[in-house]
Amino acid sequence: MKTNIKDILDSKSISPLFQPIIDISNATVFAHEALVRGPVGTKLHSPISLLSSAQLAGLLPEVESLCREIALSRYAESKNQIKLFVNISPTCLMLTNSQFEFNIKQIERFNLKPSDIVIEITEGSTINDFSVLKDTVARYKANGFGIALDDLGEGFSSLRLWSEIQPDFVKIDKHFITNIQNDPIKQEFVRAIQKIATESGSQTIAEGVETREELAVVKDLKINYAQGFLLGRPMPQFLEQLADDVKALLYKNFINVYRDLAHNNKQATVANLITFQASIRETLTNEQVYEMFQKDASLNSIPVVTNQKPIGLISRFDTIDRLARPYQKELHGKKPCTQFMDDSPLIVQKAMTIYALSELILNADPQYLMNGFIVADGENYIGTGSGHALLREITNLQISAARYANPLTSLPGNVPINTHIDRLLENGEPFIACYCDLDNFKPFNDAYGYRRGDELIQFVGRLLSNVAIDERDFVGHIGGDDFILLFQSEDWEALCNEVLNTLSKVIPDFYDSKDVEAGGIEVEDRLGNKAFYPFGSISIGAIRVDPALFKSHHEVAGAMNGVKKQAKKIIGNSLFIDRRLTG
Repeated sequence: MKTNIKDILDSKSISPLFQPIIDISNATVFAHEALVRGPVGTKLHSPISLLSSAQLAGLLPEVESLCREIALSRYAESKNQIKLFVNISPTCLMLTNSQFEFNIKQIERFNLKPSDIVIEITEGSTINDFSVLKDTVARYKANGFGIALDDLGEGFSSLRLWSEIQPDFVKIDKHFITNIQNDPIKQEFVRAIQKIATESGSQTIAEGVETREELAVVKDLKINYAQGFLLGRPMPQFLEQLADDVKALLYKNFINVYRDLAHNNKQATVANLITFQASIRETLTNEQVYEMFQKDASLNSIPVVTNQKPIGLISRFDTIDRLARPYQKELHGKKPCTQFMDDSPLIVQKAMTIYALSELILNADPQYLMNGFIVADGENYIGTGSGHALLREITNLQISAARYANPLTSLPGNVPINTHIDRLLENGEPFIACYCDLDNFKPFNDAYGYRRGDELIQFVGRLLSNVAIDERDFVGHIGGDDFILLFQSEDWEALCNEVLNTLSKVIPDFYDSKDVEAGGIEVEDRLGNKAFYPFGSISIGAIRVDPALFKSHHEVAGAMNGVKKQAKKIIGNSLFIDRRLTG
């Protein structure tokens, strides 16, 4: 068993693996990245452990050279016609006059050409001189090698490195790809990277694509290539053809519906509120704590911690109130601070959501809002939070949610609706846009009040959400009794009819029994004239949106409004389809 770097070098016990890099545009294998593994069953099997140990032993150039040698040999034997990405650290790339330098001679021994190889520069070591690296990369480019920058966004120097070396490819670190469909911040980061890459002449590769949802967003953002377990795992052999199910995913043309920002706001956690406050031991005296409050006017409370575990919280108001009284300092000043501390403070986990914490505090003693709370990670103290910070964060979340989601139904509001329409247009994807409007809602609201009206609105929101369950379909709530459906599903017409049929069956349940018997309600208008209104219904106007005919969400909105008016001319539940464009 080879358990040290020298043994591995002597025996050349390194195994090469090759992971495919996929061209998203045509669902083909564009290249392979050469990866390595150390001896199976040892702590050096992992490439991270192998290369870290090599660096500690001062043998990184030797190990990297051996890894390249083995990978290039296997690549040459395979007679593979596509490119090979080879990882090289900046330190080893800048080697000169050394037997371990990577050069044309090394690849010519295997009858390979520089154009076959893409040098993938890793973030494995600190770059002390960017100018030297820049000159080195320029020399490799001049000889015909491709250049890729690995793990963009992971290291602090990666953006500068991109600017300095101007690579042919930039690989977006998997951290920014994981769960990207649910993270607007990651989406914006990757969108910005793609924009910079387009303007600078680089091509992008998304690393770590493991789910179909991640792939849908990566494709939507026009990333050039993708790499990850969903598309192909590292294998000893080269992948020539993609599996049929993977091809189907890549050929599938639709724009993924992103989870709205308001939902993510609901997941904001206590970690956002943490302020690190130095804790004290239980051995400090009341007088010492009093002096701490006197010296620092910003201190509202002080946590008491033993062996990293919080045991209490000392309030500024309580301490000063007690010890500022006549003779109290003389009586209690030398006693332990635990005498007056709150030994049952509010201790919350950092992963608790902001909304859960607010509910907890509102239903608890008001002192927690005034004195603050302790934040823990498991049993360990990590900081404190204040009632003021909690209120500020809730206010910010509510403002943000109001911009992005309808507060009554929590469905996406005007901003995400318009954004999604523009994304569909920009990507050239045809879709069905539906404007849904409740009929006779105002008299219903006047007769039964806003609470019953809100219940009906919420029901319609749930109904629309339940039929549009495909990830390609989008449900939005403009406001009041107006909703938007954006379909990419082929069975959109059947789904609309399902909405109409369901509403016609359940709408009587929202009316009082006497009105059910009458088939509607009688309501006075503003002039005192009584009018009869039948049960509420829904009018849906649908239009097929061809991106070649619409420039922006403004034009789509105008067209939707037109077909909605046509639908409302039909009595009862109705679906009006503009056949001129829909066919």
